Amino acid sequence: MTPIVARTREELAQARSKAGGTLALVPTMGALHEGHLSLMRQARRSADAVAVSVFVNPLQFGPGEDFDRYPRTFAADLEACASEGVDFVFAPAREVMYPDEPQVTVRSGPMGEVAEGAARPGHFDGMLTVVLKLLNLVRPDVAVFGEKDAQQLAMIRRMVADLNVPVEVVGAPTVREPDGLALSSRNRYLSGPERRTALALSRALRAGAGASASGPDAVLAAARTVLSEAEAADPPLVLDYLVLVDPSTFTEITGPPTGRAVLAVAGRVGATHLIDNVPLQFGKEH
Repeated sequence: MTPIVARTREELAQARSKAGGTLALVPTMGALHEGHLSLMRQARRSADAVAVSVFVNPLQFGPGEDFDRYPRTFAADLEACASEGVDFVFAPAREVMYPDEPQVTVRSGPMGEVAEGAARPGHFDGMLTVVLKLLNLVRPDVAVFGEKDAQQLAMIRRMVADLNVPVEVVGAPTVREPDGLALSSRNRYLSGPERRTALALSRALRAGAGASASGPDAVLAAARTVLSEAEAADPPLVLDYLVLVDPSTFTEITGPPTGRAVLAVAGRVGATHLIDNVPLQFGKEH
């Protein structure tokens, strides 16, 4: 059954009232792939009804980034939502989300100025602003986000806690293609040679994870070895960052670590910016 499509705030209110029971929201920018479908399945396990938002948010794209060419495939997206039994899709136009130029927005703070935030200044301010707006408009009980965007997930959890937003934030595991590349709507930009270079990101993470018993220095050294080879490839990987961080604050881990950590990497191949990460556990889990 095709989901209800709500494009205005009035249509959204009607769809929300028809959903009944608890509601889980999967916020997306469209160009849906298997990774998004896994989020919808997690949403179905978490609530009685499922909503998906489709909105390419201009606030989280910086100058010279790919806002204009970001894939927009709404007909296919709607079919994907139907295949997973989504109850309704919120697909607002820009003027619905931003009737006026925003004057008051969310600031991501220190967490938004490191790693991906340093590579894309202002990105997380725009992301948090639109997520908060979506949570306020849709009013879900649960919101589901992918763990592939680990820094995004950490900041959404912090925003929800700091601002007392009444929603449960659920993370869902990263979904990968058979060759190991983390699923992303931007993967379709890659040529064959670019894709071969991009596979260094997941290889580096596996190498780093394999060295975790020897401590953080060994983790980073093993990952850097793989990335250095990719930087010399044709086409080359342009590395943005490789960090070993606390998964809840994204502060870099220094000294002997204990507990959970995230090894996160990002780089550009051609004009395409790609991110990936792997969770690690140092010492025994309590």
